[in-house]
Amino acid sequence: MQNYQRHDRSSDREANQMVFGIRAVIEAIDSGKEIESLFIQRGLGGSLVLELKALLKEHDLGFQQVPIEKLNRITRKNHQGVIAVISPITYQKIEDIVPEIYEKGEVPLFLMLDGVTDVRNFGAIARTAECSGVHAIIVPKKGSAEINPDAIKTSAGALYKIPVCRHEGLAKIGKFLIESGIQLVVSTEKTKDSIYDVDYTVPNCIIMGAEDTGVSDDLIRIADHLAKIPMFGEIGSLNVSVSAGVVLYEAIRQRVK
Repeated sequence: MQNYQRHDRSSDREANQMVFGIRAVIEAIDSGKEIESLFIQRGLGGSLVLELKALLKEHDLGFQQVPIEKLNRITRKNHQGVIAVISPITYQKIEDIVPEIYEKGEVPLFLMLDGVTDVRNFGAIARTAECSGVHAIIVPKKGSAEINPDAIKTSAGALYKIPVCRHEGLAKIGKFLIESGIQLVVSTEKTKDSIYDVDYTVPNCIIMGAEDTGVSDDLIRIADHLAKIPMFGEIGSLNVSVSAGVVLYEAIRQRVK
């Protein structure tokens, strides 16, 4: 029997579901559950653990090796050294979404988040993206904010409505978008060009990076446009969720016009 545990929250929908126990986690993966994060006790061995790790490799799923003390803090149940957190959403594939948008006769507008790890920033960005009509948000499998109750709450439920696509290697996805007739616009300070110089009426994917590291060089190299938000104050930078809103609504301004 699978072991499930929910945190006490005002809404079951806004609570992460945990699966603990090696066999239960294997069954969850086999049944197609979306794994948001996975913790395995450091030094844990045995045939079942090997089976689990082989399954993780097959499904290209990452995990964290942690001391048993961390697992015991997460749950007092018999976790057997393995705890998985099930995602509250179902991730989608951008390769499936792009043709659907074109078939509807719509002009694609995507938002790619490269290294945005703060869950509240992610939630706020998702809320703005849903309000502005973004077709999907694209994130990396590693180095992205966990979609948890805080992210859901900050998004005001937008993460239940807007497709989120999680992929390995954003540069590869960027090349796919280019081949699909979608231009890549990187929001970065590493340019003299303004966000107001870009044509957003054509198929677009706007790329935002982490506030400290920005967008990766792999994406900058293949981008069609590098564009920055004009700054006039002394601080010279914006929160990434605010920056995303500024760029997205410039795109909407052009499209509505």
